Amino acid sequence: MSDPFHHHPGLRGKIRPAAESFFRDITVDKVRAIMAERGIEDHFPYHPDATREALRAEALAGHAGDLLVFAYGSLLWDPALEFTEVRRARAPHHARRFILVDVYGGRGTQEAPGLMAALDEGAGCDGLVFRIPAETVDRETEILFRREMIGPGYHARRVPVVIDGAAARALTFVADHDDPLMRADITRAEQVRYAATGEGFLGTSYDYLASTVAHLAEMGIEDADASALLAEVRALRAGSP
Repeated sequence: MSDPFHHHPGLRGKIRPAAESFFRDITVDKVRAIMAERGIEDHFPYHPDATREALRAEALAGHAGDLLVFAYGSLLWDPALEFTEVRRARAPHHARRFILVDVYGGRGTQEAPGLMAALDEGAGCDGLVFRIPAETVDRETEILFRREMIGPGYHARRVPVVIDGAAARALTFVADHDDPLMRADITRAEQVRYAATGEGFLGTSYDYLASTVAHLAEMGIEDADASALLAEVRALRAGSP
């Protein structure tokens, strides 16, 4: 069997194995049970299974062969996917933006909203692509969509990426601006506050941001906006009582 880390051996041990990921067997029922156990009011607008499967079929229509999945946020270190290759990649028409506000209990609540990244239009976003072999595309994308498309917030799209100078297309999840939680107008002060204080059953928004910046650094990727946001969040937390 070929080594998935052949191109980037330095990433070995820095990407969580699929079998160890919370997201590998995520379901609506699992999330609802966790929310109930923690006493969190569950108002999340979950997609019915049929809706999610229809969105998956639409995103994969016409695809054949191996599938590339572009990661820009938590999928960087915790893809929950079985893959045969990981590569550095750039989505030239998109940008990583911290505009997804969470009030449903994942990394924030109504009282203390959280913050996560989305892929939006922009001048370029560096991340990773994971190669899913043709024979497991159906299984792995079913798992991926249960995670990323558990409810509204994203559009599943195959977008242009560049890998070591070569053009390709990869499946990814881009901002759905029809979702009221996708806040293109978010202020910097709101970003800092939400990232500093948001917390839910997935962990804190601070850990999410810090992990994103740390894993980008491990890959030799500099995201000036994410790094600056983290510095501002740390400054706020240091000044908190």
